[in-house]
Amino acid sequence: MTVERVDPPELSPPAGFSHAVVATGTRLVFLAGQTALDADGKVVGDTLPEQFERALANLLTALRAAGGTPDGLARVTVYATDVALYRAHAPELGRIWRRLAGRDYPAMAVVEVVRLWDEPALVELDGFAVLP
Repeated sequence: MTVERVDPPELSPPAGFSHAVVATGTRLVFLAGQTALDADGKVVGDTLPEQFERALANLLTALRAAGGTPDGLARVTVYATDVALYRAHAPELGRIWRRLAGRDYPAMAVVEVVRLWDEPALVELDGFAVLP
């Protein structure tokens, strides 16, 4: 599997994402939306960074169970109930991402939503990965 991150100089420098990802492999893994649910199905964490860390950990757990690793992530969408709050915590969220998933970012988008399926959830992540 190869993953090439493409960040054209004509676009603003990316911070916490890649403008495009070219992935070559033999398997695609589509990852369902993950919130900060614990094993009992309860949302844990009172703050956005706490919930982001758990949601990302859950996404990576699903990815690893399918045979993938974080470097194979090609696309992640973040659904946040408050984009202004997400932006305010962006440096901390970036540190959490790098600690759990590494320094290579997939193509990403952050979308504000009115609410999520798990009502106390502040953030949800979904995406897809390419495996060898």
